[in-house]
Amino acid sequence: MAQDPRRPFDVFDGGCPSREVLEHVTSRWGALTLAALSPEPARFGELRRCVDGVSDKMLSQTLKSLEGDGLVERHVQSTLPPNVDYRLTPTGERVAAAVKELILSLYGVMPDVMRVRAQSA
Repeated sequence: MAQDPRRPFDVFDGGCPSREVLEHVTSRWGALTLAALSPEPARFGELRRCVDGVSDKMLSQTLKSLEGDGLVERHVQSTLPPNVDYRLTPTGERVAAAVKELILSLYGVMPDVMRVRAQSA
């Protein structure tokens, strides 16, 4: 399929860099971390408590991936000991808004999902 010049990225193309970013954003921990950082910045421990079940290692990897994609910024405050907080960039805020909309959509359909699951059990 020819690439549309008005849309320079194609997530369906395995070599497109947008696919890697989509994987970071839509992974379980990526989506939850973005939603947890919206609208307030948070420290690592606050994020770990908010995103139930994430290990320190996975949260650290997730934050590094999202930071590498320009969606999250890491701010080190010059205190003793240094305080580090994470916040969304303007680009991250746009993506997090879409993730939060997806979460709200899921909440809206969960009664139907639970009904179907109960019938299948």
